[in-house]
Amino acid sequence: MNVQHVCHAHNLSRPVAAKRPFGVRVSLKPGDPFAKLVGSDWHKEHWYATGRERDEALAEMSGHHAFSRIGDEPTLVFERIEAP
Repeated sequence: MNVQHVCHAHNLSRPVAAKRPFGVRVSLKPGDPFAKLVGSDWHKEHWYATGRERDEALAEMSGHHAFSRIGDEPTLVFERIEAP
């Protein structure tokens, strides 16, 4: 991601790293009802400069959320990915 592609660079909390080869792909489990809104092929990728940053973010993303109800189960799939 280049700074020139950021709509409002003044909103960045830190400079954009030149390379972010370590990623997490978030997608939906098959049959998730949210797919009716966003499509069954929906996914979002998050990119990080180091594998450690990625793994820490992945642990945070995929963990149990403090405001979830008892019995709620996440319906997202998290995958480690790397840029080619």
